[in-house]
Amino acid sequence: MENNKLKILFFGDVVGRIGRNAITDYLRENKQNYDFIILNAENASHGFGLTQKNYNQLAEVGINCFTSGNHIWDKKEIFNYIDNADKLIRPMNYPQGTKGVGYRIFNLGEYKICVMNFLGRVFMQPLDSQWKLFEDEINKIKEITPIVIIDFHAEATAEKICFAKFCASFGISAFIGTHTHVQTADEQIMSGMAYITDAGFCGAENGVIGMEYTTSLTRMTTCLPERFEVAQDNVAILNAVEFTIDAFTGKATEIKRIN
Repeated sequence: MENNKLKILFFGDVVGRIGRNAITDYLRENKQNYDFIILNAENASHGFGLTQKNYNQLAEVGINCFTSGNHIWDKKEIFNYIDNADKLIRPMNYPQGTKGVGYRIFNLGEYKICVMNFLGRVFMQPLDSQWKLFEDEINKIKEITPIVIIDFHAEATAEKICFAKFCASFGISAFIGTHTHVQTADEQIMSGMAYITDAGFCGAENGVIGMEYTTSLTRMTTCLPERFEVAQDNVAILNAVEFTIDAFTGKATEIKRIN
């Protein structure tokens, strides 16, 4: 930390072993450059869900917070450990009573960082309103810390931009879109908030958003069910964003894409 500036790293959705290995390699070289590291891990374990083994391994290499999305439930063992995984959050707008939590507040020395996770509802499964849930909780959170980071896991670009502008009006530090696995080139500081529509993904370059081309082709040309398989490749794409936050005000001062 330099001059009370927190440098945060956010990895886009990690897909399978090749994505996990790329992140491990990157952190081996660069972990010391960051004060806090976040990863969307809903596709970390063979492209679907997150096993406890992979959660532990990624935590050991330096991930401070795991966000997720609609695929977090794909590995059924998640129900056995999510309540004890103190670095993992699932989308907040699942119905009341769903296992896990939608945000956590992390201690970082003299500072606290809140990370929140929401699912979009446009072209996605119908869930509770992210707008109301956010508005109900944000003032309570801001009494604890001015540093609030949101992972909005959503399909529609317009929904991401609209929800981001709404959240920025409450003084959020960063709003990072996930889910499409394609990094957008619109990183900006929006009313003191670091913003990007989608952080991208970490996984095989020779595939379709991390999955095998042949299975994707079959699904799209025949419209018949075909099991997705993680693409096998020796070359990985690593997408992330890094941003700087003033620890006193909670405002972002810089954002930069990593590709």
